[in-house]
Amino acid sequence: MRLVLATMLVASGLAVGCVSLVAAHADPETCPPVCDRIPDTAWISSSGIPLNSTYRWPSLAGVASPMTGTATPRFRFEEVCATPAFPQDTRNSAVASRATVTNAQGQWQLQAQVLHWRGDTARGGQNASSVFGVAAAALRGCQLGAAAESPSVTIDEPNRLAAVISGPVIMHTYLVAHPENSTISELTLWSSEPQVPWPVISDAQVLDAMRSPVCAAYIGSC
Repeated sequence: MRLVLATMLVASGLAVGCVSLVAAHADPETCPPVCDRIPDTAWISSSGIPLNSTYRWPSLAGVASPMTGTATPRFRFEEVCATPAFPQDTRNSAVASRATVTNAQGQWQLQAQVLHWRGDTARGGQNASSVFGVAAAALRGCQLGAAAESPSVTIDEPNRLAAVISGPVIMHTYLVAHPENSTISELTLWSSEPQVPWPVISDAQVLDAMRSPVCAAYIGSC
């Protein structure tokens, strides 16, 4: 079944040749003029992250590490779902940064990522849309690689997706694509045997809280 999923991902365009990156210096708050890093303002505010009242999440910009040119910025659910990896991946050509917050066993863990394709937004937006679409398909097909994990999509809208994965790992994952500025934002929280219950919260509210900073960071795109 993994072969089926791998074929689907290749056909959908996730595995595409890499594009070389040119080093430059960017404004840490907004892009342009030069988008060689993820702007600090692109991250969701800590107050918009679920369970903030319990964990007091740090500023994600303050704990984020650049991923550009170091490793493929795969989404957290791909590890849980054993989604096949490829040596050539469209995400390899993106400017990317990842923020992680690690807590004790039984507590909720956090990963957030922002990916941005530089240059012509027509091409970059196509990359963002393609990666988002393939990611959504891979998430729905989670059981192809991890039979014990059961995905349930709670919001499925153009360029917006929220889902819960139930199984040995409980995961809440959110994806927002913004083709107008060639950007994707991910937020994922997960736990094994969580000691803190998941709050009653609107997934649409979380997605909105992820989209607004991306609009503000990539000026002129919203």
